[in-house]
Amino acid sequence: MINKQRLINEFLELVQIDSPSSKEGKVAQVLVEKLEAIGCEVSIDNAGEKVNGETGNIIAKLKGNRPGKKLLFSSHMDTVSPGEGIKPIIDEATGIIKSDGTTVLGSDDKAGIAAILEALRMIKEKDIDHADIQVVFSIWEEGGLFGAKYLDYSKVDADYAFVLDSGGAPGEIIIQAPAQDAINVKITGKPAHAGLQPENGISAIMVASRAMENMKLLRIDEETTANIGIIKGGIATNIVMPELEIVAEARSLSEEKLDAQTNHMVETFKKTAKEFGAKIDIEVNRAYAPFNVCEDDEIVKLAKKAFSNMNIEGHTASTGGGSDTNILNKNGVKAVNLGVGMKNAHTLEEYIAIEDIVNSAIMVKEIIKEA
Repeated sequence: MINKQRLINEFLELVQIDSPSSKEGKVAQVLVEKLEAIGCEVSIDNAGEKVNGETGNIIAKLKGNRPGKKLLFSSHMDTVSPGEGIKPIIDEATGIIKSDGTTVLGSDDKAGIAAILEALRMIKEKDIDHADIQVVFSIWEEGGLFGAKYLDYSKVDADYAFVLDSGGAPGEIIIQAPAQDAINVKITGKPAHAGLQPENGISAIMVASRAMENMKLLRIDEETTANIGIIKGGIATNIVMPELEIVAEARSLSEEKLDAQTNHMVETFKKTAKEFGAKIDIEVNRAYAPFNVCEDDEIVKLAKKAFSNMNIEGHTASTGGGSDTNILNKNGVKAVNLGVGMKNAHTLEEYIAIEDIVNSAIMVKEIIKEA
């Protein structure tokens, strides 16, 4: 029932519309027109104004013709860098779509968008009975989940939400994802001439190095990770480094473990700075909360029934990454994240199988039918 060629053509169209985070205006305009042509009532919230972006989140509603659970389907419009001037290539031999190798492909997350659009069209064209359907195409998911954080939740009243934004093939149901703390550190030492009087200086890089040497990092346990991601500092080789900025993170499926890991990192930095006589400023922000949906929850059963209709075995999984799913659950909208098949996301080697794009659209249609 899915129009495969139309679906693929639309995916190719969407990935060629530049939409880096905060600059989703062009693709939003196109998507509003597509949703209205399908018959949706469409609005744009003010999330863009709150983050100084080109547009807000797209919120669309398709009125149902029978009772049933209200469903929300969501994907994000933005892509990571380098994501401008994308030139998709269909590899007929392998059945995949990839970029030309100079950019990402943008299947994260325009494969999800294309699948949702095609499913809605088939619902309308085949006169398939359905309950109320809502769609959110969010802004600025990459690097902050800002669209979901500033979504106008007064316009969303779905019973269940399905976010199409995971790398597994259709059949994957993400029911668990971690919380994340963003940790920003500034170490202020003391400059000195590195050749004449280095002993009079306090090296910010030495403070950072000693702290990290005594810090638990990377894989902490099966639920917890931590990483030092960015280090910036220094003026010249002949000056003992006076200042250093560090951007780090910690994640865990357990907020208790996350608190413990973050406190460990903060206290290690503070203790080391004191030992060297350096000044330290640390800012910690909880970027997002974890979510955990029970294996036997109705939303999971609904997804598994849809996959069963497709002769696909639905299976649950957890992930170490955050998504709009975290924010939806935090705001009282029960949500799971579904695999759509994008591979090597956030790299120049990103690709997606055409079969997975097609199955993602069928997946959405079957969930709608079963709700």
